Amino acid sequence: MSGAVLKVLLVVFLLLIPSFIFAEKQNDSIVLGMSAAFTGPTGGLGIELYRGAMAYFEHVNRNGGIYGRKIVIKAYDDGYNPIPTIKNTIKLIEEDKVFTLFNYVGTPTVARILPILKSYSNKNIYLFFPFTGALPHRKPPYDEYVFNLRASYEQETSGLVENFIKIGRKKIGIFYQADAYGRSGWDGVRKTLAKYGSKIVAEATYKRGAKYSESFKKQVEILKNAGVDAVISVGAYAACAGFIRDARDAGWDVPIANISFAGSEFLINLLLEEEAKTGKRYTYNLIHSQVVPSYEDISLHAVRQYRTLMDIYNPMPPSDLIEANYKPLKYSFVSFEGFLNAKVIVEVLKRLGKKPERKNIKKTVESIKNLDIGIDEKISFSPTKHQALNKVYYTTYKNGKFVPIKDWSEWKK
Repeated sequence: MSGAVLKVLLVVFLLLIPSFIFAEKQNDSIVLGMSAAFTGPTGGLGIELYRGAMAYFEHVNRNGGIYGRKIVIKAYDDGYNPIPTIKNTIKLIEEDKVFTLFNYVGTPTVARILPILKSYSNKNIYLFFPFTGALPHRKPPYDEYVFNLRASYEQETSGLVENFIKIGRKKIGIFYQADAYGRSGWDGVRKTLAKYGSKIVAEATYKRGAKYSESFKKQVEILKNAGVDAVISVGAYAACAGFIRDARDAGWDVPIANISFAGSEFLINLLLEEEAKTGKRYTYNLIHSQVVPSYEDISLHAVRQYRTLMDIYNPMPPSDLIEANYKPLKYSFVSFEGFLNAKVIVEVLKRLGKKPERKNIKKTVESIKNLDIGIDEKISFSPTKHQALNKVYYTTYKNGKFVPIKDWSEWKK
């Protein structure tokens, strides 16, 4: 063999090495694609959702993975804005060749990628367990491409309205984000009030991306002047905390309820910082609906496991995704939800076998019945049911932690 031929073969071999390495990496791992807010006023949600999921994945990976293959999250920051989410999703599918999509955050972002999922239906691309309770991905024509773990915003807001009405607080107002997320919660409040022959007394909105430092005095005035005796907030934690601050500063102490997306710990931490600066109280008369059990309830196996694995691994997203001064939460409802999301998708991957194929995902998930993941509700899916959990939990903040509401009469009018 001549020297020239050897040189050509060497060049070809060197060119092919990256491809071999990439294929080996792909064979050694199962890659899940995640687009979420890791920075900005809602960045804590993406970070903590990622951390909770990775605590469980790390545990699985260190114990043999899925038939020897490690689970990897390929994550991109979208800042809770739809355009980056669209770009990230296409990149995850086309360039990163992810096995499936997982742990997206937010209604306005998820809503915009639903047509993409449909357009890639021939590739069997699905979105697992987005951090949103909105309806568009729970209804045709997009429900078949999304699997949800959590209860819907309609279920959360309906429960809040019914509990307020039972204690005589019938003049309900709503503070909400002016987009698909806010309108989803608004619609849930409206529908439930209509069942009781009532209507929303007043409503006030804010623009997505609002910071805690902004003023929400006008929104407070609108609702206060309308004689509202209970407020349901459908927003992100920075804006909801700012609204509560301005309401209490105005001497308005009506109960204010926040739904799961608000990120209870982030909201409370902002108010606690305000209390430390001003000496005023801001954390009273607050209600928080949750879609997972309390991480304080150590009677549940999943809670004990979650706390143990978070303590052991304390996972963090790649440093280029997050702001340098971010302080992770020890435990939170958001990271616990990410942990449960991970537990269920691990079960799905196991059931797909040693050589998982996307074409088998749908029938595999839809065959799951009464799966016990260590909480107080079992997991089931079917061809007509792509939401596994329906329970809503109501909490309030007392003595430095979130406690279950067992008696709503303390807010009785």
